[in-house]
Amino acid sequence: MMLRTCHVLCSQARPSAGGWKPLSFDGGAFHLKGTGELTRALLVLRLCAWPPLVTHGLALQAWSQRLLGSWLSGALLRASVYGQFVAGETAEEVRGCVQQLQTLGLRPLLAVPTEEEPDSAVRTGEAWYEGNLRAMLRCVDLSRSLTETPVPTGNILMQLKVTALASTRLCKELTSWVRRPEAPLELSPERLAEAMDSGQDPQVSCLSAEQNRHLQASLSRLHQVVQHARARHVRLLVDAEYTSLNPALSLLVDALAMRWNSPQEGGPWVWNTYQAYLKDTHERLKRDAEAADRAGLAFGVKLVRGAYLDKEREVARVQGTEDPTQPDYEATSWSYSRCLELMLTRVSYSGTRCHLMVASHNEESIRQATKRMWELGIPLDGPVCFGQLLGMCDHVSLALGQAGYAVYKSIPYGSLEEVIPYLIRRAQENRSVLQGSRREQELLRQELRRRLLGRGLRVPH
Repeated sequence: MMLRTCHVLCSQARPSAGGWKPLSFDGGAFHLKGTGELTRALLVLRLCAWPPLVTHGLALQAWSQRLLGSWLSGALLRASVYGQFVAGETAEEVRGCVQQLQTLGLRPLLAVPTEEEPDSAVRTGEAWYEGNLRAMLRCVDLSRSLTETPVPTGNILMQLKVTALASTRLCKELTSWVRRPEAPLELSPERLAEAMDSGQDPQVSCLSAEQNRHLQASLSRLHQVVQHARARHVRLLVDAEYTSLNPALSLLVDALAMRWNSPQEGGPWVWNTYQAYLKDTHERLKRDAEAADRAGLAFGVKLVRGAYLDKEREVARVQGTEDPTQPDYEATSWSYSRCLELMLTRVSYSGTRCHLMVASHNEESIRQATKRMWELGIPLDGPVCFGQLLGMCDHVSLALGQAGYAVYKSIPYGSLEEVIPYLIRRAQENRSVLQGSRREQELLRQELRRRLLGRGLRVPH
């Protein structure tokens, strides 16, 4: 029955050759999901839209463990938040989750839930980062193994968090120098790429001996991940973080791009993330795209609205600096629209040398992207794809997937102890997305109400 439903939905949803037809995000594809899944989704999304739960999530988790015990507390989490947003702990659990997504026309974008927060306690030694390196390499292998049927080269994607492999303290120090007009020549993508390739100490004059050693080790770790990913045909999407770190992260991504994003390598293998809620994003995106063209490099972009709004504004207020973020949601949406238009236009004349992930839960942004793809002649299975979080925005993801677009779900995996703090941080950063899920909740309620009234599975005619 599911295969018949998928076939009918696909044949109905694919844009016809005669003209563009907007996709309908009315929850019609919810028919492909079980009642238990929909019920859990509705419950969890309603809970996550409750501000006190998000704000005090870590404290509530600790209180739950003391009151209920680790086993019962863990069981409740697995049946709710963990089960909704996480693929599982073992490779077998992840594979089962991904196979279910693939039957719905969706693809995996695995994410190792490890990072170093800027205000966290200072890490000692390189052991923690080396452990993360091994986890990233395993994630590359797992990402590759999840695609058992032949796929076009380069359709396997994975997220990469630089602060899992390089300390936030080093990134802040690099950022402070990158922003200066008199930045040392050693802090150029070309020089860092040479150091990365040779394995030699970069000897950056503005850094201490200890910082140079950590930079060398960090460059080596990043190089190993990309080298392994390239060999396994997995593209790496580097996450953006706070503005106090992003210039350093972009410098490191640019160095990796110099080595791995040439068209001869089949690039781009390393993509950067651009946050539309920052005021300078459009100009920076345009500048970086032009720089890639001049260098003869392929260019990969994940375009997001951004997740650190409250923290960025608070830091600017405390430091007495200019707020780097857009003044309101409308301005952020306008910024996203401009960046999206810029990238889709570049894709239309650059072909496979330019790749884009439209990472958005916003229906209007998705409609703009699909319409412009049709107008510009960008094929559905070409270098533009879409991305949403696992467990959220399924009414959009399923509609896109059934229409034949390439849609990825960002999928964290790991143990409860590893993933729950990560999920709580993500929820705190994505408050507006969670609180804006009212439409999805209403669609879920409508579908569950229809099932409870016994109307059965509707298949479009």
